[in-house]
Amino acid sequence: MNKKERYAYILEFFRREMPEVQTELEFGSVFQLLVAVILSAQCTDKRINQVTPELFRHYPDAASMAQADVDDILEVCTEQNLKLEKKIQREEWVSLLLSK
Repeated sequence: MNKKERYAYILEFFRREMPEVQTELEFGSVFQLLVAVILSAQCTDKRINQVTPELFRHYPDAASMAQADVDDILEVCTEQNLKLEKKIQREEWVSLLLSK
């Protein structure tokens, strides 16, 4: 089986076995899901669900988050006791958000 055939086989398996994908992350838009997924690399989905309501109250969409300073975003997360490493610079963060 070549790479293309394996890919097709795997996709068909998941379409058949898991036709409706679900996540533990709570979100109200595709943008919020993207942010929650990025944050979930830092800790559990349960913890992210405790933090994101406050984060999305401040920054409900990509445009509002893109205008924010990364330090302000990190501060909201820190106030919610989510410790994040400042790995992404502002330009990378905005570029990532607006490209999705």
